[in-house]
Amino acid sequence: MFRLGVIGLSEGNGHPYSWSAICNGYDPAAMRGCGFPVIPEYLAEQDWPAARLPDVEVTHVWTQDRALSDHIARAARIRRVVDHPEHMLGEIDALLLARDDVENHCSIAAPFLRAGLPVYIDKPVALDLAAFDELLALQTYPGQIFSCSALRFAPEMRLSADEAARIGRPRLISGTTPKFWDTYAIHLIDPLLVLLGHERRPQRLFSAPFGHDGRILGLKFDDTGPEVILCALGSNCSGPLELRVHGERGWSALTFNDSFTAFRAALAEFLANVRSKFRKEGQDFNRRAVEILAMGRT
Repeated sequence: MFRLGVIGLSEGNGHPYSWSAICNGYDPAAMRGCGFPVIPEYLAEQDWPAARLPDVEVTHVWTQDRALSDHIARAARIRRVVDHPEHMLGEIDALLLARDDVENHCSIAAPFLRAGLPVYIDKPVALDLAAFDELLALQTYPGQIFSCSALRFAPEMRLSADEAARIGRPRLISGTTPKFWDTYAIHLIDPLLVLLGHERRPQRLFSAPFGHDGRILGLKFDDTGPEVILCALGSNCSGPLELRVHGERGWSALTFNDSFTAFRAALAEFLANVRSKFRKEGQDFNRRAVEILAMGRT
């Protein structure tokens, strides 16, 4: 059995609950008190225990608050709560850093990276390339750090071959996400790069505030590539998490609607990378994603 530790929790981010449940199963009564109503809702829609990832268990949890750690442990059936993150060392095989307060990624991950443990860092891995390189410098081997938006693996965020043929060459891609640029724009950027290829370097056309506390970014990919408009709607504007691909002959809406499947697929990819001697997680994709994320911040 592969042993994982989980570290959480940052404001508005329920991943310590959901990720751990995907590995361990969960206690429905305790999970209802997690503070994120959507999590027990989509967990209840799954077929348990078949929905669990096989041959893996989250065995340890730490958060900045012991009562919170205890609740996560009850809800997601985690056997051990530790008082300090480093107490996991020697007892786990890899770490889930399930916090999106990006300014703390380096300090929290550093002891585990120095110990040679693989670390899954919650999105976004960094907000600019300098911080990204600082984090990568802590690796003791290539591929030790894994990070992504789970939407990179969401089937509903990909154009099928039939849809791509129907709409023709993309001319405009528009994307919206609820909430804030720093924490949610990556959910648009990762599937955008799956669609267009991360090898293509975009040019920033504009970036600006949107509404009360949102951000909007305009890009163009190559001389012949599509123009792209990405918008984080902020706190007082609602809308779907969606990419709309407008082609020469038609258009298609890629709307995110299945958190469980995306989270499970991302965790499975991390575990496959860890278990394989050939680590598939390269950093070129993440470097391009961080580059675009940074373009929208100024």
